[in-house]
Amino acid sequence: RMRPFRQTCALTSFPGALRCQCRALSDPFCCGPEKSWSKPAGQDTGLKVFNSLTKRKEPLILAKEGAASWYSCGPTVYDHAHLGHACSYVRFDILQRILSRVFGINVTHIMVITDIDDKIIQRSQKDNISATALAKIYEEEFKNDMSALKVLPPTLYMRVTENIPQIIAFIKGIINNGHAYATHEGHVYFDIRSIGNRYGKFTGMSVAGGKRDIRDFALWKASKPLEPYWESPWGRGRPGWHIECSTIASSVFGDQLDIHSGGIDLAFPHHENEIAQCEAYHKCDQWGNYFLHSGHLHLRGSTEKMSKSLKNYITIKDFLQSYSADEFRMFCLLSRYQSAVDYSDTSMAIARSLLQSISAFIHDAESYMKGQLLCQAVDEVALWQRLADTKASVQKALADDFDTPRAIDAVMSLIHHGNCQLQVISKANGSSRSAAPFGAIVSYIRDFLDVLGIDLLHSVDSPGLLENVVEELVRFRSEVRSIALAPQEVTPSNTKDGTPPGQPRRDRVPLLRACDALRKNLEPFGVHIKVSALFMGTGTRWDFIFIF
Repeated sequence: RMRPFRQTCALTSFPGALRCQCRALSDPFCCGPEKSWSKPAGQDTGLKVFNSLTKRKEPLILAKEGAASWYSCGPTVYDHAHLGHACSYVRFDILQRILSRVFGINVTHIMVITDIDDKIIQRSQKDNISATALAKIYEEEFKNDMSALKVLPPTLYMRVTENIPQIIAFIKGIINNGHAYATHEGHVYFDIRSIGNRYGKFTGMSVAGGKRDIRDFALWKASKPLEPYWESPWGRGRPGWHIECSTIASSVFGDQLDIHSGGIDLAFPHHENEIAQCEAYHKCDQWGNYFLHSGHLHLRGSTEKMSKSLKNYITIKDFLQSYSADEFRMFCLLSRYQSAVDYSDTSMAIARSLLQSISAFIHDAESYMKGQLLCQAVDEVALWQRLADTKASVQKALADDFDTPRAIDAVMSLIHHGNCQLQVISKANGSSRSAAPFGAIVSYIRDFLDVLGIDLLHSVDSPGLLENVVEELVRFRSEVRSIALAPQEVTPSNTKDGTPPGQPRRDRVPLLRACDALRKNLEPFGVHIKVSALFMGTGTRWDFIFIF
């Protein structure tokens, strides 16, 4: 965003400009040489993140050791949240979980709720409801959607309408510093020319409402008839979109912010304008140190992002009718957070399949550790080494701009090698079970998924209570089947029914049919019962294999 700054004020490059109007002697921010991004002073976390300000990976350095200040742009609450929003919020939730759980960084996360805006006013007038009531309805729905997706709430939600006095004071500060002006109509605009080349020069913007420059943007909007308003020194009106974030972030974190996040579509003009406002208000060279942007979510086969304006979106509620929150989280983990991603039933099937593969391995490993699954001798040394290598690979991947696809690959490779060691045999060979390495692997995988926000039991819809019920049902079936299959002793009394010696009695055949019917009837619910001499104890095991 920053370009080389000339030693003289950029105002002199505009036609008709006779002298600098920005009081250069008292405001070095305006006319001083512009600096490129500066590496912050503080704690080097050992992580690297892709910083949108520099378009490259930079070392993540925090102003305070062990603590990160994080600001994110929340929703404008005028309609249902859709899957494009969900993708961004889930991705940043994953990043914050990694920072706190893997690298021990305490994240203070502030999110703004935009509860007054042109879209809110238009929707409220259309629905014949107050803007306040409409905003509260959709704010609550947004929070419920985030909870359903298991997105951790921020440290604090802050609403725009509850910070109007602070916003007015912030605008006054920018005006006093010579970087904004009021119009006769009651609008207040940021003065782009006052900061020269610190703001990018963009085209395609039209002049309106008494602007001095086509690039100037509104800090305060004069109210129109029938619109909500607040009193201000410039007349009745309401805040512009960009100023709300600058004010609220500054009210909590002051003149220095570690991390700012949002969708890539917010980089310009929203984040560009936030930077200009904050640096003009605080008279600082660098307000936000790192800007992290998430890529768009596309419907497969479309180059357009999912959005309400394009009417190509899926609401979060509708999505959760077909897929689980954990499946969507795995879908997000399989791509880099800053990359665009295609959504389709195929991509969701891949995420679901991975969760099922992980669950199946853990089930088999636990069966082996319990002695319910006979396997050939295990190479313990190889397993311990593979686990150590996986831990190192995952740590390295996550420290490299939160590379979750590489971390998932490392864990799936560990599972593959674990499965290779679980070679089932038909008879015990006298070797002892190697429970310890499998226990350590299972524990690590569960902890890893928990860090990322995935609950393995619930991700395959098999909570402990349900497992216990199915276990008792399968045990009862096994006992009934064993009684029905028990061969009869050859005596004069039991051969009268024509049952061949050593075979089940004919009057017990219906019991076997009932057992077979139960197994068949459970399959549509995803419970597959397997009977084999390879399984110790009852000779029966079962798995959840969900079919949708």
